Amino acid sequence: MNNLPVAKESFPFLLVSGFLALLLYKFSPWLGLVPGIIFIFSLYFFRNPPRKINSQECLALSPADGVVMSVDKVWEPEFLGEEVWRVSIFLNIFNVHFNRTPVTGTVEKIKYVPGKFLPAFKSHASDINERNYLVINTGKTKVMVCQITGFIARRIVCWAKMGDTLCQGERFGIIKFGSCTEVYLPLSCSVSVQKGSKVKGGLTVIGRWY
Repeated sequence: MNNLPVAKESFPFLLVSGFLALLLYKFSPWLGLVPGIIFIFSLYFFRNPPRKINSQECLALSPADGVVMSVDKVWEPEFLGEEVWRVSIFLNIFNVHFNRTPVTGTVEKIKYVPGKFLPAFKSHASDINERNYLVINTGKTKVMVCQITGFIARRIVCWAKMGDTLCQGERFGIIKFGSCTEVYLPLSCSVSVQKGSKVKGGLTVIGRWY
């Protein structure tokens, strides 16, 4: 289902808006305009473009499309227990919203945390907003991805389960309508992006091990 042209999570939006657009169009083309626009936007937002992943063990790939908001060192006590690189990526409503795993490995930990819905570009959103943590063990190190909702985004979807083996660049989830995705990399990884860098999930190299 994750390989469909659009995410299956779009089906309720498409069915309702499509039905209303056709129904109201019979009375007046103008009445069908708003649900028609919602239908087209839903198709665009939930699009699932195919991507050729250049999988390499020495690379960490971007988990999302968007713009890098920050790259900093942080102490991550709960899941990783060490100082790590944190790369924060902001996704606007026009970006592809599928999340992809940055490395190949086994899902070691998943934790959903309820929270608020502040704008995802706020620096403290990652500590307050609704979010979902996914820890991936490569066998040599651990990498964590955090899905964070935003002001418009109201639901996090994660298909991965504990014990799953994910291939680098594989789709593991989606966030609806604008969000932020963070990736936590060990300090042994050399980060190759900076604030303002535009990235694409599963394609852009954000880190490298030498």
